[in-house]
Amino acid sequence: MYIQYLTDHNFKITSFKKGEVIYGPGQQPKYVYFIKSGEVRMATVNRDGREFIQGVFKSKQHFGEPALLLDRPYLAYTIASRDSEIIQLDKTAFLKMIDENRTFSRDLIMTMSKRLFYKSMMLEELANEQAEHRVFTLINYLCQDLENGAPLNITRQTLADMCGLRVETVIRIIKKLAVSGEIKLIRGKIVK
Repeated sequence: MYIQYLTDHNFKITSFKKGEVIYGPGQQPKYVYFIKSGEVRMATVNRDGREFIQGVFKSKQHFGEPALLLDRPYLAYTIASRDSEIIQLDKTAFLKMIDENRTFSRDLIMTMSKRLFYKSMMLEELANEQAEHRVFTLINYLCQDLENGAPLNITRQTLADMCGLRVETVIRIIKKLAVSGEIKLIRGKIVK
């Protein structure tokens, strides 16, 4: 809905190839990014080069608002997970969109609230819970907006990166959860 508005108003579309960094930690924010097509992951990378995925953004979603609104440097990398087309709005244009479009303002508040809830939930899981509980909680969270019988289209590696675990651990846990009936697998896909 907002992508069409932005396209109709001739905002520039920038292409990013899979694996290309859109911005990195320490960079000053210039834009809010709206994804016309593709997928982007936000990740923190440790000294060993291992990624911890903080979020995955898909077509018709946006990212980069907090740093831009607060005039604070980015804290993580955003990387194109697939070839992506992204519309970049500078702060003036973004604030104008907030001021002039009440529905967008409400949607923005809801989006940021969901992200804050997710980060709080994951912080609690990382601080206090065992690996199996972390994976189960994340799967339940990611499946909550799916229709019954719909597959969770996320790789085991991405789940591992979101939980801060090794992929082998996640694979073992998913098998165990499926055997115990706590999750449902159809042809290797987690389904609601």
